[in-house]
Amino acid sequence: MQDYNTIIGVITMHENQCPFAAIESRYRIGSGTTQRILNRFKDSGFDLEHLKAMEPKQVEDLIYPPSNLKRKDTPEPDFQYYYDRIHAAGSRVNISYCWIDYKQQHPDGYEQTHFYELYNRFVEENFGKREAKMAVERVPGEKMYIDWVGDQPELLTDPETGEIKKVHIFATTLGLSSLIYAEVFRDEKLSSFITGTVNAIHFYGGVTKYLVPDNLKTAVTKHSRDELVLQSAYSDLEDFYDTIVLPPPPRKPKGKPTVENHVRFLETHLVEKLKERIFTSLEDLNAETQKIVAGLNSRQFQGKTYSRRDAFEKYDRPCLKPLPGGTFTVCEYKYVNKIPDNYHIEYDGHYYSVLYSYCGKPAIVKALPSEIRICDQYNRLICKHKRSYKEFPLYVTDDSHMRPEHLYYKEVNEKDGAYYRRWASVFGPNMSEFIDCMLRSQKHEEQAYNSCAGILHKVKDLPHGIVEETAAQCIQMHSCRYKTFQQVLAKVQSGQRLNTDLLPAHENIRGKGFYK
Repeated sequence: MQDYNTIIGVITMHENQCPFAAIESRYRIGSGTTQRILNRFKDSGFDLEHLKAMEPKQVEDLIYPPSNLKRKDTPEPDFQYYYDRIHAAGSRVNISYCWIDYKQQHPDGYEQTHFYELYNRFVEENFGKREAKMAVERVPGEKMYIDWVGDQPELLTDPETGEIKKVHIFATTLGLSSLIYAEVFRDEKLSSFITGTVNAIHFYGGVTKYLVPDNLKTAVTKHSRDELVLQSAYSDLEDFYDTIVLPPPPRKPKGKPTVENHVRFLETHLVEKLKERIFTSLEDLNAETQKIVAGLNSRQFQGKTYSRRDAFEKYDRPCLKPLPGGTFTVCEYKYVNKIPDNYHIEYDGHYYSVLYSYCGKPAIVKALPSEIRICDQYNRLICKHKRSYKEFPLYVTDDSHMRPEHLYYKEVNEKDGAYYRRWASVFGPNMSEFIDCMLRSQKHEEQAYNSCAGILHKVKDLPHGIVEETAAQCIQMHSCRYKTFQQVLAKVQSGQRLNTDLLPAHENIRGKGFYK
């Protein structure tokens, strides 16, 4: 069973006419799984926009009905028997025939994709595998390949200590012209990877149909929580630049030999050139890097009459999509496995609130210099906060995120006597006098805050005339207490005629429309 992100991603890529191999590579699924998702999507009768508007759980249940997810004991095929049949002298048996034979004997056995996967694994483990290379036709402006240079040269000198530090060189190239972009970073973190990608796109002056990053150890981690953060970052890039992120098959660098070849090229022609100088700042190092790369791009290919720059201007640039308006904002990503019970997520020493109903669910924090964005596991925005750099307060809370009882407790503890007197004055002079008496009846007026808050919350939606009548009767009884107010209010609300003599002459209740 695949999750919501994979289901929507497969359908989106298919509707963008991506090849099946690309879809399976991006989401690390087999052809059977891909076909099953697309077939069930087609059978549903919905379009993609309708699916995106549905709840993720509904989408998952639509493609994978709970009734179909039952465990069963699956008989294991005799792969040695099938291998011998396929490789027997004069045999015309193939793996498809073997699967059909297996399914006839075991109708509840493995489906085709799983059977093929297990058979290929058996062959590799017992008989090894053959390497094969495929000729690839490059399409102008179609793909931008992304990688880190394998060598981590010591090029940055600390001016104070003299220590020479390692740096990381980010590199991209376009599939047809092989125009190179390179930038030096202090690390290979996801933020550096995203920054390099954005800068490369603007260097080329347009957007390719696909972005093809390497399976970076710091960016692509299978079966880990980093996968959720990575897919979120990819999704943000795709949405902003209207492109598709298309990783090559894992552990198969020959899936993108263009950038692999240029990584080796840069290790020789860029790194060795940079080693000839001493750099004390990353800015100077990048300035020299750009200068050297510009020379490499202008150098004619061996045996050719044109350079990478010439090929780019003639073939790739006209096929690139225009850059979107504005600039992609690079942020730090943080995965949260489970939102705590206090519905606050920690980032950089501060705690930012989310709606309390999200407690216990995964989330992704996207931190910008001036803003904190919190998304759910499906990369949908939950809320935003202004980023705090102050030492106190540590908790940044939106009142709308709080449970009602928590909000009430917060209000009680944050307000003072003047606040409750102002609130009471909204209803009229009798309520003002009643609340004032409650506050003055205690040795310390803070001891009456809870009772004042309880009464004012209770009557906030009632007609002012009823509230004034209740307060007036309590004052006349010389009993300005919470319990007395409740009892008198119940009597007034029961429908008994109001004693208007207790009200000031200018408070004509009926004339003001307080009674309905």
